[in-house]
Amino acid sequence: MKYLVTGGAGFIGSHLVDALRRNDHEVVVLDNFETGHRANLAHHATGVEIIEGDLRSQSDVAKAVSGCVGVFHQAALPSVPRSMKDPATTHDVNSTGTLNVLWAAHQSGVRRVVLASSSSVYGDTPRLPKEESMELLPKSPYAASKLSSEVYAAAFSRGYGLETVALRYFNVFGPRQDPNSPYAAVVPIWLRRMSQGQPPVIFGDGQQSRDFTFIDNVVDANLRAMQQMEASGRAFNVAAGERVVLLELARELMRAYGFDQPLEFTDRRAGDIEHSWADVDQARQVLGYAALVPWRDGVTRTVEWFRTQQLGR
Repeated sequence: MKYLVTGGAGFIGSHLVDALRRNDHEVVVLDNFETGHRANLAHHATGVEIIEGDLRSQSDVAKAVSGCVGVFHQAALPSVPRSMKDPATTHDVNSTGTLNVLWAAHQSGVRRVVLASSSSVYGDTPRLPKEESMELLPKSPYAASKLSSEVYAAAFSRGYGLETVALRYFNVFGPRQDPNSPYAAVVPIWLRRMSQGQPPVIFGDGQQSRDFTFIDNVVDANLRAMQQMEASGRAFNVAAGERVVLLELARELMRAYGFDQPLEFTDRRAGDIEHSWADVDQARQVLGYAALVPWRDGVTRTVEWFRTQQLGR
């Protein structure tokens, strides 16, 4: 079968491409290479068609979707801080871009679209762990754009009969996560700093908590979401189901890397939430999902990959 992966040259998207090729599927990748890298797909000699295009272009999206039975919609403009500075572009790429994907999928007769959402849609609600039935209170334009994507997907499922599933990712990390991107996540940023002899920087007191989720878990959830019939029209948390304090993560990364310096602290960032921890019962019951890799094992594997990349330079 033939699948489209938007953002397929990026961190999560390229791992999805790998998994689809292992299952002998043909893959189309739509990417504008703003945050994705061709090197992430260079090991695929056959079976992967790359279309350089933009989610905001209806013609680019229609071309990529044509002939596909399913779409894994991973492309987005990431970063909460970036969205706080430029909400309009975040909306254009994430909200309007998702609308373009859904419309093209409907027009082309695609069976199902699995789209990447975010734990940020929950906002700073004090209740933990986060359950899918909770009130959603996004506090950044990025979070709002992800919520709007979910709402559009559900509307297309109800109004057009297009099967859709939204996956709310919780702090995904792992190999290929770009430490040099201006929108880089905390794990690759800290690894890059340690490789330069600098300690991890903590925004605030470090007592903020997250549910750090290794990439293999996210790929497995996507593949399951594409197949499980009863998942259509719904949103699911995708996480390890563990609450990790940022100070604990920093110390674990330093231990795995062999780095021994005092941490650096600075002011909190606008738009950041205090605590995030997922209830994954719905994903377990409906998708058959369970975290394949605990976060500590993921840290070890990520550090090993990062070292390999550094040695290869």
